[in-house]
Amino acid sequence: MSERVSVIVNPAAGRGRGARLLPRVSKAFGEVGVSEILLTRSRGHETGLTRDAIERGATTIVVVGGDGTTTHVANAILNSGADARLAILPAGTGNDFAKILGTDKCNAEDVARMSIQSGNTHVDVGKIEDHYFLNCCGFGFDVAVLEGTLRRGWLRGNSVYLYTALSELFAYRGFDVRVAGETRRHMLLVVANTEYFGGMFRIAPGAQVSDGELDMVTVLDVPPSRRITMLAAATKGTHFRFPECTLERARSFQLSFPSPPTYETDGELHSAASANLTVSSCPAALRVVTASAH
Repeated sequence: MSERVSVIVNPAAGRGRGARLLPRVSKAFGEVGVSEILLTRSRGHETGLTRDAIERGATTIVVVGGDGTTTHVANAILNSGADARLAILPAGTGNDFAKILGTDKCNAEDVARMSIQSGNTHVDVGKIEDHYFLNCCGFGFDVAVLEGTLRRGWLRGNSVYLYTALSELFAYRGFDVRVAGETRRHMLLVVANTEYFGGMFRIAPGAQVSDGELDMVTVLDVPPSRRITMLAAATKGTHFRFPECTLERARSFQLSFPSPPTYETDGELHSAASANLTVSSCPAALRVVTASAH
């Protein structure tokens, strides 16, 4: 075995899918000589597990979980400075980054076999303040939806996201941001490293994780009825037919807000330290296990 592999499983991912996969994961990785299967006990626990695994000599970290778990592991790898690889056996609801690596269609046996093989595929990641992101960084409507879900603990599963998104479509007031010297009112601004966003949107069709650039998608504020139409189009990646939607590609973007905003990276909420933010690409920063060329 050319790689020293550690597997991190989030049992809570995908409403318990991670836990249900555990017996198959243990068997599949055991058959290729991997015995270190670590389980997260709480949100964010994967960060410490990753750091400890790397200190013990792990060169490949396999995530069995969703995009949130994957992003925490990726941040731990990148902050460690080690040349450790990331592999994903998807067990979440969106699994956006697994789509990019081609492992969204793989089973435990496939990922176990690939994890012990040598490979040097590198992908870009994005960075804002001290946070790395794999898929995207978002401002505005998506942040309002994520914040809304935290206030609606009486709902469970996908229903909380659907209910909150529909509520915010009519209640959300938009936000001001200065981009390229011009301040305009927006509904949504996403800086994307990949095509996918939120599990169901192709927010930046054509975005590549190996071009050293990010795609900035802006959606200007519009009446609620038009918001519904544009978001529906975004599930297919056809939203740029609307004049309120624009796409720009660059190595980095400078954004200025009236006050420090709340933003999200791969579904994780953050409070900005400054009203002026730089979102930048880190080219070829992360070594990954891929099932096919992307």
